[in-house]
Amino acid sequence: MVTSSFYGREREMYMDLTDPQEPITPHRFHEMSGLEGWRVIGEGVCAYFRTGSLVAGADLVQVISQMVEEVDVRPEVDVRHDGVAVRLFVTPDLGLSQQVVTMARRISAAARKLGLPADPSAVQTVQVSIDALARSDVTPFWRAVLGWVERDGPEDLMDPRGRGPAIYFQQMDVPRPQRNRIHIDVYVPYDQAGARINAALAAGGRLVPDR
Repeated sequence: MVTSSFYGREREMYMDLTDPQEPITPHRFHEMSGLEGWRVIGEGVCAYFRTGSLVAGADLVQVISQMVEEVDVRPEVDVRHDGVAVRLFVTPDLGLSQQVVTMARRISAAARKLGLPADPSAVQTVQVSIDALARSDVTPFWRAVLGWVERDGPEDLMDPRGRGPAIYFQQMDVPRPQRNRIHIDVYVPYDQAGARINAALAAGGRLVPDR
């Protein structure tokens, strides 16, 4: 690890000695140095930094806004009174890029310098999935009512402000009687899945096998 000046501040830079031509898979991403607080879930690379105050969160956001000028990655940032959630959106066709890795490392370094710890247990993505026999007919209605926009296609809607969960209309060929036609997909970090399942079981849930 070496340091250099960045906007008058000392910045940590990490040298990745792995093959740059090798695809960056989620497994490889999680093994890279400087990315310990980040998790690949859903459609992005996410991290949550506990700040304890809105002022501390604003300090982190200010540093992130300066980084955008150097790295062509546009982070989604959600600032609350007790923490800052950051997501680096990853498209299926592009996948994880070196620019995403670089941005994530810089954000983590800035958070450490400000004394803001990352908390992977607070990271998650939620999607509402709805079975539909004629999704091309119902999707425009919900897009208009919610004021949401398409994400990866006309059947996939997202909140343009990044607050609400995504809604996916799943095409059905025939009706499915005697079962719920709406379900919620919950994406959590790999190292948090076991604890989340145990909590759900303790709250009255039951584990259903694939069969």
